[in-house]
Formats: sequence, C-alpha cells, structure tokens
Amino acid sequence: MGDGATRKYGLLQDLLLIVVSSFSMYYIAKSVVASLPLGTDPEKEQHEQARVKATANLRRLGISRGEEDSEDESGRNTDSSRRPRKEDFNLDQYESQIAMEVVAPEDIPVGFDDIGGLDDIIEELKESVIYPLTMPHLYSQSSSLLAAPSGVLLYGPPGCGKTMLAKALAHESGACFINLHISTLTEKWYGDSNKLVRAVFSLARKLQPTIVFIDEIDAVLGQRRSGEHEASGMVKAEFMTLWDGLTSANAAGVQACIMILGATNRIQDIDEAILRRMPKKFPVSLPSNSQRRRILNLILKDTKIDEDNFDIEYLTRVMAGMSGSDIKEACRDAAMVPVREFIKEQRERGVAMSGVNPESVRGVRTEDFFGRKGGGQILKDNHARHSHKQTQKKPEASSEEYEDFDDEAAESMD
Repeated sequence: MGDGATRKYGLLQDLLLIVVSSFSMYYIAKSVVASLPLGTDPEKEQHEQARVKATANLRRLGISRGEEDSEDESGRNTDSSRRPRKEDFNLDQYESQIAMEVVAPEDIPVGFDDIGGLDDIIEELKESVIYPLTMPHLYSQSSSLLAAPSGVLLYGPPGCGKTMLAKALAHESGACFINLHISTLTEKWYGDSNKLVRAVFSLARKLQPTIVFIDEIDAVLGQRRSGEHEASGMVKAEFMTLWDGLTSANAAGVQACIMILGATNRIQDIDEAILRRMPKKFPVSLPSNSQRRRILNLILKDTKIDEDNFDIEYLTRVMAGMSGSDIKEACRDAAMVPVREFIKEQRERGVAMSGVNPESVRGVRTEDFFGRKGGGQILKDNHARHSHKQTQKKPEASSEEYEDFDDEAAESMD
C-alpha cells in the first residue's frame, strides 16, 4: 500500500511538473515572439506618420477654406456640403497616402499673370474649367451641358509651360489640388495600387471641387497592350471605372466636381479610352514672336538691364524655336556674365569681395546671351546666321535691319 501511494504521489508530481512547465514555456515563447520585429507590421510606423501628416494637412486646408468662405461677401450661394468637415478627416491607410499629395491653392506661388503668352488658352480655361468648377450653381441652372469637363489635357513640346499652366489653374481656381505622382500609385503588394487609385477618388469627393494633376500622364495611363503586366492593366481599368463609371455620380445623377488634369509631350502614347475622358485638349506649342517678347519681359523684370546696349527685339527674333524653359536658361546664363566679369575684376585688383557694393555690377547686355559655351544651340545658330547675313549686306543697307527669323523652326518642332 505504501509503495502504491508513493508511486501515485510521484505520478501526480510528474503530471503537475509537466503542466506547469508547458504553461511556462508557452508564455515565455509568446513573450519572446511578440518582442521580435517579425511580430509587428514593418510599415506600421510609416503608415502612422502618413496618417498624422495627412490629417494635419487636410485640417489646415479646411481651416483656410473656411476662412475664405466666411469672408466672402459677394452673396454667392456657396454649397457648404462641399467644404471639408471634421468627420471627413477620418482617413484610411490608403487615403492618408494620397492626402500627403494635397496642395492648398494658396501654397502655389504661380498665377496666370506669371505666364508669358498663352492668353487664348488661359481665357478658355477660365470660361470652361474654373468658373463651372468653382461656381456650379451658376452654370447648372442654365444647362446641364455647362458643367466642368471631367478631364483636361495639356500637350506639346517639353519646356513650353504645361506644368506651370497646371499650377496656375489650381491657384486661380481655388480648388483642392492633388499632385499625383507615379510613385504614389506604385506599391509592392499585389492589389494595393488599385486601392490607392480608389483612395484618390474617394478623397477627391470629400474635398471637392478637386483637381487631380498627373504630370507625364502617358507613363501612368498609356496604351493598353496584350503583353503588359497584369497589375498595370488593372490600375488603368480601375482608374477609368472610377473616373467615368457607375460610381462617378451620386444617387441624384449629379456629377462630382472632380477634374483630372494631365500633361504630356507624347499624346500618341495615351490610351484612346483615356483621351475620350479628356474632352478638353489644349496644345501648348513653342512660343511665337509676341509670346517670346512677353516671356523675356517677365523673366527679366527684376534683372538690371543696360538700356543702351540691350535690344529685346533682336533677342526675340533670334530665340525663334526655343521653348520657354530654354529662354529662361538663356536669361539665367546672360545674367551671370556681368557678375562673373565683376568678380574677376575685383580679384585682379585684390579687393575683398565682402566689401563690394552689388550696385557696381553692370546691367545685362545683348551680347551676354551669345557667349555661352554650353547649351543654347538654337540661339547660337540664329545669331550666327544673322551675323553672316550682316557681313554680306551691301554698304547702303541699314545696320538696324534684322534677318527675318520667322517661326518655321518653331513650327517644325511642334
């Protein structure tokens, strides 16, 4: 009996030890695994930071817009349902990523007055885009056909002001501006890109009127081909469905105040279905003679000019075929010439640059535009043609005559 009781007591001790050991190992293993990096979401901190930044950005946007509406004394019937409300700031993970790309109109330092030329395009943008987008109540009472277009495309050669025109459009319209980058829609997880596209439109509805700007739109919404990656095709299909599909209007059939603004220099690479959804297409071509003069005046308005040795009419002619960006770079290089000469003179004289008066630098001259060693080949070629023509002129010809540089070069590059 004693031996049986001892064995039974020992067996109970063994069972109790096994149970206690098992529970101990379970809790130890659980605590160790929970403390490992694999036990947490590797992108949790990134998503939380994006959510905080997005909420602060949208709240600031809502406050600034509320102040503008409260100060509006024009008697305009503003639709308060389109203003961002506090409950609209409850964003999911994907909307938070898109909200980081939202830009307030007052943060864009470019207006229509900062654009040289393009007056006809600017006027049509005001009439067909800005007014219907910001004052839909005024246009909807006249006709449903006067609504803002669902898409606008700016196309033309590089450096002609397409992106600048988009910035000015966002600034002048006062609408929320989502500057959508290609990298924003690119995710490593399958299906996340589609969710980000959906978040673009869901966030745009909360902030409407909204302009979604896609620069180089041909890289995102290019031609659909049979051999392209499945994920890329799904993103394009999702974008088109939300843009102009069953969910593009509310229950009453009223179209959302959302406009897709695209810019490209390869319009032939954009899918036909995308072009159909962008009824307004504006060609932004190389500047004409009058536009080049306007661009030069804008760029050089804050630059010191040597009035006696500066001929803007000649510069306007020899810059035929140059884009607005090329003209700006030419002006930048020309403005550097007087500073470079002044620094060289002061060094030769052994004068310390700290005590130099900046007013002593001479103004920009016409000849400063032609001494560059890098870039500006069109400007150099036109100037060389004029110089060669001048040497072959008869002595009785006027020295003030210029070679007639028409815009054949510009037309050939469009």
